[in-house]
Amino acid sequence: MRKIYLGGCILLFSACVQKKQVDTIVYNAHIYTVNAQFDTASAMAIQQGKIVAIGKTDSILQHFSAKEMLNENGKTIFPGFIDAHAHFVGYGQELFTADLHNTKSFDEVLERLKAFAAQHPNQPWLLGRGWDQNKWPGKAFPNAVEKLNQLFPFTPVFLTRVDGHAAIVNAKAMDLAGIKAGQKIVGGSFETFQGRLTGVLIDNAQKPVLAVMPLLSANAYAERLMAAQQNCFAMGLTTITDCGLNYKDVLQIDSLQKTGALNMQLYIMLSDAKENYDYFLPKGPYKTDKLFVNGFKFYADGALGSRGACLLQPYTDKPGWYGFLLSNASHFDSMANILSKTNFQMCTHAIGDSGNRVILQVYNKYLKGKNDRRWRIEHAQIVAPEDIALFGAASIIPSVQPTHATSDMYWAESRLGKTRLNNAYAYKNLLAQNGWLPLGTDFPVEDISPFKTFLAAVFRVDSTGFPPGGFLPENALSREEAIRGMTIWAARADFLDKETGSLEPGKKADFVVLDTDLMQIPWNRVLQTNVLATYISGKKVYQK
Repeated sequence: MRKIYLGGCILLFSACVQKKQVDTIVYNAHIYTVNAQFDTASAMAIQQGKIVAIGKTDSILQHFSAKEMLNENGKTIFPGFIDAHAHFVGYGQELFTADLHNTKSFDEVLERLKAFAAQHPNQPWLLGRGWDQNKWPGKAFPNAVEKLNQLFPFTPVFLTRVDGHAAIVNAKAMDLAGIKAGQKIVGGSFETFQGRLTGVLIDNAQKPVLAVMPLLSANAYAERLMAAQQNCFAMGLTTITDCGLNYKDVLQIDSLQKTGALNMQLYIMLSDAKENYDYFLPKGPYKTDKLFVNGFKFYADGALGSRGACLLQPYTDKPGWYGFLLSNASHFDSMANILSKTNFQMCTHAIGDSGNRVILQVYNKYLKGKNDRRWRIEHAQIVAPEDIALFGAASIIPSVQPTHATSDMYWAESRLGKTRLNNAYAYKNLLAQNGWLPLGTDFPVEDISPFKTFLAAVFRVDSTGFPPGGFLPENALSREEAIRGMTIWAARADFLDKETGSLEPGKKADFVVLDTDLMQIPWNRVLQTNVLATYISGKKVYQK
């Protein structure tokens, strides 16, 4: 290790110097600092929530004393994991709805829904999330209305697809929203069969129903965030980027954090909505010790799984269908023009190669070459080879979620064809553009586990080791790159890299203690990793 630094001064031979009192000393650990050199250490001293020194155990114990002494007995410590793209508030809300993940048919969805309704009677709306028609026989959207109406004729039902880009609803929900057969909407589709609504709403077609849903009470809102926080701490997550909230969410979150009820650190992107611009553009970014509101989230297109991703050539499994943009291209151009004159970050969901091209061209138009604005493209899932260089040309950050690759790999080729698939989920190619790459999960679209992120990024396999050799293995990341993507690079994407993301003097003591070493173990032990403890600013927020 290098010499230990304290306040910029090197600690030299100081056996005669009185020990400095700090709050906490962590020692006898195997610490990955994730600094520029990816150094390791065995001890660190913490004062007032920040690291004051890090290095070898003998040296730290020689120069510091503390009331709280944490002997880790050789356990592995990483910086607290940072999810660079997730939906923290949405995840908390989903925990209180019917779990429809991994259903094998629409009939199984109905069975789970009936069981949930029996356990939670008198709900004003029946909500669920997680279905994926690609896991059902025929892989087709259901004609759902009749069966839902038989079971729930008077209670509105809204069942969100796993990716959030489609929903299944009953007639009651559509009646409340005023949806009629033959209705059209930009960036969405009210699915029909033989001229009748099926109850499947694609992308923007969900908005009329969402607009008539009742709001949660303040107590119910807090209850859901507390549940989400506990689950995230148990996975070693200390900072989360919540992509697309309303300014009213920000006010509630800020209040909960200030009372000490909510300790999760959040970077928030505001949704692309007039009320959010009206509230925040005159004020500028908002920052506290736990909260940073600094971006706006846009949607270029939908998802590949629901065929809403906007492609340059038709879907292989749906001739003549290209998907669609969720807003006219002029909207992205006008908002980029506005945001380029502010300190806010522009962050845009783009899945298809056409969606990515539109946003890349708009960003390049206003960023005008290399810069440090850190405008982001969320997902960057399918990018035409000739467009890849547009990321580096304007320092555009591709923010990716490795588990999307291992979730989509079973059916992605049927959507894209073999040639186009080779330009998808290309994390190594994207990393090369700027030399760094933030990683996230997009939970609750995917599981919250950072260990699943690590497995998918490095080994490109699912929990069973499929496929042998990995899915498109040429775009796998190294272990170090994956860890950086889950810590310091994720912090950098949120403009938080001066505060957290690595374990260095002057930074927050955000760290996670594991029972194994991700830098050493084989692929089949990654998902067996346990979080033993999670700390934020030196305070323990979780212990197994």
